[in-house]
Amino acid sequence: MYLAKLAISNFRKLKNVEVSFRPGLNVVIGPNNVGKTAVVDALRALLAGADDPYPRFTIDDVHCPKGGKPSGPITFVYTFCDLTLDDEADFMSALKPAAGGLLEAQISVRYADPDQAGRLRVKRWCGNNDDVPLTSDMMENLRGVYLPPLRDAAQGLKPSRTSQLSRLLHLLSDQAGRDLINEELEKLDKALKTHAPLVLTEQSIVGRHKSMLGAQLAQALEIGLSASDFQKLAARTSLLVDSLEIEHNGLGFNNLIFMAVVLSELAKNPEAAFRGLIVEEPEAHLHPQLQSVLLNYLSSIHLDQGEKAVQVFVTSHSPNFASGAKLDTLVCLVETASGVRTFSPGHVSFGPSKREKLERYLDVTRAELFFAGRVIFVEGAGERMLISVLAEKAGYSLREHAVSLISVDGLNFDSFLPLFGETALNVPVAAITDADPPAVEMVAEQPKVAVYPASGDVVTLSDNTAAMKKHEDTFVKVFHGVKTFEYDLALHPELRPLMIAALKELKPQVGADLEKAVDAEIGDAAKAKTLFKGMFERSSNNVQKGSFGQALAAQIADHDGALPCPPYILAAIKHACQVAVPV
Repeated sequence: MYLAKLAISNFRKLKNVEVSFRPGLNVVIGPNNVGKTAVVDALRALLAGADDPYPRFTIDDVHCPKGGKPSGPITFVYTFCDLTLDDEADFMSALKPAAGGLLEAQISVRYADPDQAGRLRVKRWCGNNDDVPLTSDMMENLRGVYLPPLRDAAQGLKPSRTSQLSRLLHLLSDQAGRDLINEELEKLDKALKTHAPLVLTEQSIVGRHKSMLGAQLAQALEIGLSASDFQKLAARTSLLVDSLEIEHNGLGFNNLIFMAVVLSELAKNPEAAFRGLIVEEPEAHLHPQLQSVLLNYLSSIHLDQGEKAVQVFVTSHSPNFASGAKLDTLVCLVETASGVRTFSPGHVSFGPSKREKLERYLDVTRAELFFAGRVIFVEGAGERMLISVLAEKAGYSLREHAVSLISVDGLNFDSFLPLFGETALNVPVAAITDADPPAVEMVAEQPKVAVYPASGDVVTLSDNTAAMKKHEDTFVKVFHGVKTFEYDLALHPELRPLMIAALKELKPQVGADLEKAVDAEIGDAAKAKTLFKGMFERSSNNVQKGSFGQALAAQIADHDGALPCPPYILAAIKHACQVAVPV
């Protein structure tokens, strides 16, 4: 069985939030201070294990609405699905009807009635009736292990009677195996006692002890192995790493080793009906490559024969984790004007092959979108560099407005935009694209010719841009000029000299020839057409847009004085920054 749903009410920043989970890996992501730790603590309120006491909450943990006061109980409701017949028998009093004639188990935890110190009293029950308590047998059937952030994995692997390593040794041994170990330890103990160093040491201590206390008070002393039987051996067993004590190993690798031990112990545990591993910020102590290795493993944990499935809950604000995870595993926490809510990218409807394309394109840079408060999407790297400097010249710092500027590499907006909007991630999104008006027939039965509009002309949008406009809602807006990004820049007389200067850096002779040709034209549209065709519609050796964008961005950044920003780009920047646009 697995935890399918967790409803959280009145807890810290979470007024009413329902989190959906899947079997296997679940990655809860979101920016800082959005409530990821609250989700972890809600999980721990039911799934805490012997090593991790159930969390205690106070009146300070009760949700406080803006301008109001905290009141009411904290409530967590857990719904478990895919129950076996044995699970149904173990959780009989928690069963409720589910879809398709199946049964699910519902368990609730409530924190209320603070004592004089402000600590809330906890109550756990089954089903809808809080008079049906959660029994100790049920609680033992819910096995969970919590790994906190900045954890000391070496400490968790040190020898002790309750260590994860000791538990695993007990799980993987039967009585016959333990008896054989006991026999071998007894033989070893007897053999060691015959060696001179031990004999002389024992004689020295016993003699001194008798002379100190006398024959009547002296106790019987002997030297032997401290781990003289299986129980003591398990409590004193430790791991060596490349023949070194584990304390001398790196923090990152120690955390991976500790997770391996914990997952082995959980999977081998035959007694628990549910096994969960809760990992908070696994990126701590791990460089990006190890983060990727860990994520790949957690995404498809291999189970040997006889092992049980483990459900894994990970919270992270690392783009490395978000970029490597499958969309179905992600759970986003989003802060909106009405409070925090959840969003599952895996539930989004994409066009054919668009989901797969998005998962391929989600590198570390683009995965930033899951943590962004505001987003501007552009077609390529050149636009990405230029939008940033144009915004600065217009008086808007995208960084200070918490705007993430993300390139979709071409016209792949339809793989990204479905993640945003009124029914998805509620953050302001500006998509800047080209109008790309189609060629028109100027003379009957003659080839169609490209259009080079003037500023303010009404143009026919390309099919792709028109389709993008259909994604618009309160949060998502699409912005375009009259032709392409570079052409729209060239329509401005203040920007053309900078464009020619950037071109001269890349192709000096082409830049010099174009400068003369542009000067010879009359009107902004004609000059823009000549400059655009001379760079990007040449018979051969077109200027690379990425290189040109980088050179032009440097020219704009270094220019003293004000520069115009094309109106549609300025409108996009203002929408992303949430600055009111005059009507």
